[in-house]
Amino acid sequence: MANPRELDKRRKSIRNMRRITRTMELIATARFKKAMDRASAATSYTDRITQLVSDLTKSGLQVSHPLLESRDAPQRGKLLVLTANRGFCSGFNGTLIRAGLARYRELKSELPEVQVEISGKKGIAGFGYRDVAVDRAFTQFEDKPSFDEVDEIASRYLEEYITGKLDRLDVVYTKFVSISRQELTVETLLPLGSLGDDTAEEEAAGAATQYEFLPSPESILEEVVPTSFKVKLFKCFLDSAVSEQIARMVAMKAATENAGELIKQLSMQYNRARQGRITSELMDLIGGVEALN
Repeated sequence: MANPRELDKRRKSIRNMRRITRTMELIATARFKKAMDRASAATSYTDRITQLVSDLTKSGLQVSHPLLESRDAPQRGKLLVLTANRGFCSGFNGTLIRAGLARYRELKSELPEVQVEISGKKGIAGFGYRDVAVDRAFTQFEDKPSFDEVDEIASRYLEEYITGKLDRLDVVYTKFVSISRQELTVETLLPLGSLGDDTAEEEAAGAATQYEFLPSPESILEEVVPTSFKVKLFKCFLDSAVSEQIARMVAMKAATENAGELIKQLSMQYNRARQGRITSELMDLIGGVEALN
């Protein structure tokens, strides 16, 4: 027969765990709402500036920009993987690490030189455990990545690409689509030649009539193209932040519910064990009385 004292002790322990998971769920919910507002606010701007660059490149005019031109024989690639600093978010980090390792092996087979940069302590530990050298690591990004922090990284990528130190940049992150849908995304951000390929053909065809370029398309590209890359990279960080909070919110909600179910089961076992102990003691007492008589 189970020991009622041990069952009660275990039940109290799980109740404490449920309080912790419930608190973490509420914190993740609050952070998620703020992160979602920031990501949603950046979506329209990112989509519009991406569409503008696409229209400029497909307008029929002779425009060119170093960031839009792919290298004939790329030699140096870079992989950026966006993970979280903390766990308790189900398979969020594990999925990103596996996807990052798969893309790393793919790039190694295509390019002579590949560098890896990781954002998030979990990704840094995951790649380090698998003996993959990490060139740069970032741990300052939480649920509120700032544009200034991302701009510093993006400017370095742009300088390396223009000067020939970088031929390709791939980013692995979780794209935020909706509250119920987040997609693992492996995307090539540099070169920007494929920017806006998912735009409808008729919109691209009508670009020349939509815009009047002053002073010239070339001068506009000089300003718009680098900005489009920066906001696109910033959107990756925002999407990763909100997706992390959603994953943690869902995981902690499930953990809280599971703890509640386990407490119910333990309560039933405790009551049965306690009733059995009482019945046994009563039988011993009755047996003693019978023996005295």
